[in-house]
Amino acid sequence: MLYLDGSYGEGGGQILRTSLSLSARLGTPVRIERIRADRPKPGLRPQHLTAVRALARITGAEVAGAELHSQELTFKPRAPKPGQYLFDVAEKTGSAGSVTLIAQALLPPLLKCTGPSTLILKGGTHVPWSPTAHYLIHVFLPALARLGARLTMTLEGWGWYPRGGGEVRLTIDPGPALTGVEWQTPPAPASFRAISAASRLPEHVARRQAARLRERLGPELPVELVAAGGLDPGSLVFLWGPGAGFNTLGARGKPAEQVADEAADAFLAFRRRQAAVDPHLADQIVLYLAQARGPSTMVTSEITAHLLTNLWVIEQFLGPIFEVKGNLGERGEIFCKAVSSKQW
Repeated sequence: MLYLDGSYGEGGGQILRTSLSLSARLGTPVRIERIRADRPKPGLRPQHLTAVRALARITGAEVAGAELHSQELTFKPRAPKPGQYLFDVAEKTGSAGSVTLIAQALLPPLLKCTGPSTLILKGGTHVPWSPTAHYLIHVFLPALARLGARLTMTLEGWGWYPRGGGEVRLTIDPGPALTGVEWQTPPAPASFRAISAASRLPEHVARRQAARLRERLGPELPVELVAAGGLDPGSLVFLWGPGAGFNTLGARGKPAEQVADEAADAFLAFRRRQAAVDPHLADQIVLYLAQARGPSTMVTSEITAHLLTNLWVIEQFLGPIFEVKGNLGERGEIFCKAVSSKQW
């Protein structure tokens, strides 16, 4: 049994997701204590609980402590099984919990299975404090494909805060082992494009967001206007290219121009640092670099507490396999050495 402190480092839900995902993939029982202990609402929130129950279903795990607000959890998995699965964050609590964070927990064990799987996830697709569905589709999954993973994802319905009600569908086709990558060259500015979307808001909101984005980044930037659906009002600016994506969500009282400005500022900051991947992709992809055959190197525009915490969790299972060059908050380089295939 591996014991982990859920309040370590950044101390958020990622410790739970990464540790349970690795537990399910490796068959290693784990106990997590002090889950989100220092957060304003500590313990398991609805989206965390959905991830726990989903991983338990996929692996037939024995679980203790899987309750809302619980700060202790024991997870004893069996081998993951492929299949067709549906999980709804709002099933018990009516929450707009993030479906993308649940997807990130489920993908590693399902990629280990001997057959294909389908995931239907219902809840929040474009909600604060999590990657949007568009980020997974256009940035995260293409990065996984460069490692050799075979996955597809479609957005079936938009889900905004506070009610969610969105839906995504993922197909996972396990194939050959993942291979290491060298991500050190910044993506070309001309490879980026954007969308401006709005749901249940005046039509001019999306147009103003798009106009401001072109004003900031140049009229040659392709910006598509998207009529989004959903139960609640919401707006999105999403700007992406190879290895990087920047999205900003609207909010009550937040001008459309500010939504675009925040996405533009993040993109320009990324370009100034001449990195190959954005901080969020670096944080999300390291779990897969650890699974790859052969070493990997990537240059990210910022070393974040999220990234360092995720590396700590992975190394609790696999030992010291990462080296980080760079300081917190600065551009940095991450090295991952190859792990023995027997460990996987």
